[in-house]
Amino acid sequence: WGWNCDLLFSLSGHHSVSKNFLFTLGLGVTFGFSFAYMLLSATGAGRKEIFLGPPYHPDTQEADPHDHKPLSSLQPGPPPEIMLHPEHHTSTSPAPLSTKVRVLCWVMTGPQNHETRARHVKATWGRRCNKLIFMSSKSDPDLPAVGLNVKEGRDSLWAKTKQAYGYLYANHLDDADWFLKADDDTYIVVENLRYMLEHQNSSEAVYFGCKFKPYVKQGYMSGGAGYVLSKEAVKRFATKGLQDKTGAICRSDGGGAEDVEMGKCMENLGVRAGDSRDSLGRGRFFPFVPEHHLIAGHMPDDFWYKKYVYYPVEEGMGCCSDSAISFHYVSPNQMYVMEYLIYHLRPYGIDSQVEPLYPTSSTSAITKVPAQQKHSSKQ
Repeated sequence: WGWNCDLLFSLSGHHSVSKNFLFTLGLGVTFGFSFAYMLLSATGAGRKEIFLGPPYHPDTQEADPHDHKPLSSLQPGPPPEIMLHPEHHTSTSPAPLSTKVRVLCWVMTGPQNHETRARHVKATWGRRCNKLIFMSSKSDPDLPAVGLNVKEGRDSLWAKTKQAYGYLYANHLDDADWFLKADDDTYIVVENLRYMLEHQNSSEAVYFGCKFKPYVKQGYMSGGAGYVLSKEAVKRFATKGLQDKTGAICRSDGGGAEDVEMGKCMENLGVRAGDSRDSLGRGRFFPFVPEHHLIAGHMPDDFWYKKYVYYPVEEGMGCCSDSAISFHYVSPNQMYVMEYLIYHLRPYGIDSQVEPLYPTSSTSAITKVPAQQKHSSKQ
């Protein structure tokens, strides 16, 4: 460095380069490196925050309460056969929606999760779907799991999603009216999903989920909270989106964030991003466990979820619909806890039927429905 300095000052003496010039040059180089670093940070870590949550410092022991790692247990969970509980009898009037609103559920999983997660989905909420299929990179007839020609890992989720819907279109299009995608740590209340979809038309190009607002003009649905496509949306995705090799409609390679790429693809295909909230404006699809949404103050105002959720978020019990549909980062043990609380615990003398709710004069989230139209309002 000393030799370089002598050389520089020697050159400055011969060519009349002033010290001010050298100072300006050094300042410019410093500014350039600083600007480049900030630019790379904005395009790299910032995007990571959107999909994985806020960045954490590895040198600290403080865990973020919304991080999925402590919630997604790698333990195998309890043996499903000892967790069976007789179902409560349901009323035959009105007729069950399972025959009127047919839902095929496909679950994103991998070979490493067949025993630790997937089998618990099958033992709990998955058995209430009209058809349940697991999408993996390895076939497993016991689940059943379809072995897709994809690599495992976060960078392959879009590839797995495309192949999954291509498989469903080719083999199961007539088995259902609606096609739900969920992760193997997502819990779905299938009856409430059918309830929301009862007055929707599966021949319309539409999909529903927890809507986020960046990157896609009409918004896109959180992958972890799950999203459901109408039959028409599946048709367009398979016959137009997957056939486009230019990438103009849907991203042609397997990279990118699965939910964002699906959102862009759906918008380009003319598939509407529907509003899944109830008549009081409360959400139904959630990307975290119930506690993180229900407890006021659990999420700080600058938390990434509040920045990207499409609709206003309420604190406390007002966050969530009485007919909520999904929660994410649910461990195998917690799935059985939710099974018990939702399907088996019954306070004596309290009717558990979901009743239509309509906005009061103090509710501004959604326009109040006139009395003569209440029977057709969404719930």
